Amino acid sequence: MLKSFVYLLLVLSWGCRAGTSVPGTEVPGTKTTETPQVPVQQPLKLGLERTGEYLPLLKGKRVGLVVNHTTIFPNGTHLADSLKSLGVNVKTIFAPEHGFRGMEADGATIKDGVDTRTGLPIVSLYGTNKKATPQQLAGLDVLIFDIQDVGVRYYTYPSTMHLLMEACAENGKTCLVLDRPNPNGHFIDGPVLDRKFASFVGMNPVPVVHGLTSGELALMINGEGWLAGKKRCDLTVIPCTGYTHQTPYVLPVKPSPNLPNQQSVLLYPSICLFEPTIVSVGRGTDTQFQVIGAPDPAFGTYTFTPVEKPGAHKPPNEGKRCYGEDLRRVDAYQLRFSLKYLLDFYQKAPDKSNFFTSESYFDKLAGTDLIRTMLVAGRTEEEIRRAYEPGLVQYKELRKKYLLYAD
Repeated sequence: MLKSFVYLLLVLSWGCRAGTSVPGTEVPGTKTTETPQVPVQQPLKLGLERTGEYLPLLKGKRVGLVVNHTTIFPNGTHLADSLKSLGVNVKTIFAPEHGFRGMEADGATIKDGVDTRTGLPIVSLYGTNKKATPQQLAGLDVLIFDIQDVGVRYYTYPSTMHLLMEACAENGKTCLVLDRPNPNGHFIDGPVLDRKFASFVGMNPVPVVHGLTSGELALMINGEGWLAGKKRCDLTVIPCTGYTHQTPYVLPVKPSPNLPNQQSVLLYPSICLFEPTIVSVGRGTDTQFQVIGAPDPAFGTYTFTPVEKPGAHKPPNEGKRCYGEDLRRVDAYQLRFSLKYLLDFYQKAPDKSNFFTSESYFDKLAGTDLIRTMLVAGRTEEEIRRAYEPGLVQYKELRKKYLLYAD
């Protein structure tokens, strides 16, 4: 209860800036900048704020940026603008899903272009190719990755980072990750991905909620040989300071169009599994990932109607009145990863044979067919959790090798 109260105070003040840090973890073939022990009340400092640690690494180098609208300093300055003003030789911007400015809809093809502010070319990593080609990397020495993640396996930014590291390993480039806090970093849960269900919404054998920052995940990917051909890239991580995994962190800007606030970010681990079902998660409303419902009164008394909006092109159940639940007042920080809503809606479905709109996509999100098959078989949440617990225990032990921050 006390932790929830503290969290609510932090939300009201829009973000926290307190915590501790631990020394960086060295992985063979990987460099990290050591993070000194700091006082508990030391203000949080993002990786990109530690310019003294990474600007020397860019001197005389030709630089590419894998960034989006979240790649900003606390004063709102974008990393691309900052580096250009400092005379760093930035050559190319690579854009992930949702685009460089983060305004494109989920799954929308991102096109190449030019950034009007810096005049730099923008190369899409969510169009004809998701991994940078040798031609796109030609003339570059260092690739910087700095995109705010939400700590959930099915979010696609970690997949973009994985493929960037792979491209760097294959083409002899250096990968520099500027680390950021994980807003869902205070817990670990969900089944560990079975590699036969690997896809762009889950490439690595980690749980749904993996409890790692982008920098820590990069170290794990590199250290465990998860890149194609078990290659390792020349990787440097610039950690945050003043951060622990128990430091609640409220994102200063929405990380993508359909995660508009902290409540949606915290509900995302549990609610995203509804995407390949008849149930809407609020795309096409102003309460995305905070409401759930389907076009049948059997699902609940709360109602909403999805319509096309910026960032929501042809949303599921468009124009249909959906019945379900409003989750905006749920204590999402304490909820963590829950299957109770999924089980409840499946049990209420009048026609269970049509509940899943894509069984294969659901299994890719879950990283296994275990949840779906046990759900259909009428198993309880406790039984499902017991089934995936052994893999979770093994993962938690593996995770300890790559932590940059105290738990």
